[in-house]
Amino acid sequence: MKCSALRFLLLSVGALAWSAGASAAATAEQVASLGKDRTCMGAERAGNADGSIPEFTGKWFKTWPGQTQEHGYEPGPYADEEPLFTITAENADEYAEQLTAGQKALLAKYPDDFRMKVYPTHRDFRFADWVCDIIKKNATEATIVDDGLGITGTTGAPPFPFPNSGLEAIWNVINPHRASTEQAVTDIANVYSNGSIAWGRNKFMTLNPGNDPDPDKRASFADHINAYFYTGYILPRRDRGFVAVGYQPNNFSKDATQSWQYVPGTRRVRQAPEVGFDTPVPPAGMRVVDDDYLFNGSPERYTWKLVGKKEFYVPFHNNRVNDPAIPYSDLLGPHSLNPDYVRYEKRRVWVIEGELKDGVRHIYKKRTVYADEDTWLALWADSYDNRDELWRTNFVAYFYSQESGTYHRGASIYHDLNAGAYEAGYLTNERGNDWWRLNVPLTPDHFSAQAAARGGH
Repeated sequence: MKCSALRFLLLSVGALAWSAGASAAATAEQVASLGKDRTCMGAERAGNADGSIPEFTGKWFKTWPGQTQEHGYEPGPYADEEPLFTITAENADEYAEQLTAGQKALLAKYPDDFRMKVYPTHRDFRFADWVCDIIKKNATEATIVDDGLGITGTTGAPPFPFPNSGLEAIWNVINPHRASTEQAVTDIANVYSNGSIAWGRNKFMTLNPGNDPDPDKRASFADHINAYFYTGYILPRRDRGFVAVGYQPNNFSKDATQSWQYVPGTRRVRQAPEVGFDTPVPPAGMRVVDDDYLFNGSPERYTWKLVGKKEFYVPFHNNRVNDPAIPYSDLLGPHSLNPDYVRYEKRRVWVIEGELKDGVRHIYKKRTVYADEDTWLALWADSYDNRDELWRTNFVAYFYSQESGTYHRGASIYHDLNAGAYEAGYLTNERGNDWWRLNVPLTPDHFSAQAAARGGH
């Protein structure tokens, strides 16, 4: 048995013992390793045996050689690299152990249009010192409470750098370190099997107080609200003027995701019914609410299992996908993004599986989330229908932001394998000055019912 396969097996066996969701503090030895042979996120600092994954350097924070501006699009430090090789339908079997089920399905279904260009792996960006301090604190203090519906600990960083269960791991995915605010006008393209494209466009904002760089403004997992959101519809025309605002709580035993909506036809703001889980997301319903970030919201409807950590080829350092110089006519391929613009790297990822609990409903019976070891960002997700057949496979094209000092989501791609269609969301390539702005101060007033009414007029 290969060493990598044996290591994955050992991790998997150990994880199974914790699949019920036990929560335990890190050992003194583990805590002492943070920032040494482990990165401050708990990732292995060392590279892998064959050198295809390098040692973590963390040599850059909010800047890198060749950077030209404090915010806005930058090609990044790896723009001139050539791919090492390309994975296609013809050679996929050679790389099968490092491909997700969804990647294999896309390669098989679209042999002429889907391929994966693999580039050198880089681990050069670090997090702010305060983020690392919080992770070390959470390693000994964070716990799961209220039957898995809440956690304790300090916000601003993942709560469990050494996860012992699937539930701990998915709480890390729900609460990675990312920008404290984001603002953009984003385009949405729903690309159908016949080649037609239906367009959406939103004014989009979020506020995550727990990630605020200012410690006096930073929240706690004991606080009520985890994040605020604002979505104002510009396209399609039938939805123009519709605005939804709301928040997601920290503890789902005490509250649920809440939303207020301004509907132009009535010119009134009303509280929406339940928002979350498998509520379809406009304009086409090609994804559901908890598909955002590949998984978000309450983990309550699934039994989560930490399968283990394994090497996969996943999208990473995808500055080019979000380049304003690339028009949508070139970026959007017939069955996924134009593969010439998507960068894949071999990375160590945590594999987390969710099985739908008895007696609850969701359109996904099973979902597998692949979370990056260095960031706890979910990079890829595969979702299965009630017949246990792979249905949807999704990824996020993250890029490193000099403005926030974090990896930020760019284009987010949701494939429907049954329909032969996909949605490309959070597109900003053609938005000019409305491209992403991050960590620009916002307040809860920007996400109130009154803000919804103002935005709808």
